[in-house]
Amino acid sequence: MIHPELLRDQGILIITPEGPLQQSDFENLAKLVDPFIESEGELRGLLIYTEKFPGWTDFAALLAHLKFVKDHHQKVAKVAAVTDSGFLTIMPSIVSHFVSAQVRHFVYGDKQRALEWLLS
Repeated sequence: MIHPELLRDQGILIITPEGPLQQSDFENLAKLVDPFIESEGELRGLLIYTEKFPGWTDFAALLAHLKFVKDHHQKVAKVAAVTDSGFLTIMPSIVSHFVSAQVRHFVYGDKQRALEWLLS
């Protein structure tokens, strides 16, 4: 499950995964951010905040995740991964080849520093 928080005045989406990610999580995220993106043009930043990457409930959830990234990556300026997860700490060097956003890793305790970077 993903708990989203859209900071509309700052154009930042904070997502906090809690438990394995589900297909419906990405459908709900799209319903939340698509109207904002349509109105504002883009998200200034996306902050992924999780101590450990929880994985996906099934293959359909993984596909929904990939589709969400494909449909939205050109509409997000920066992505901050705030985590101690080994999987997500290597994410910036991998996804930089596939997405147009600037991607940066922060250790789990640096949420405020990550927000400041997204706003800079």
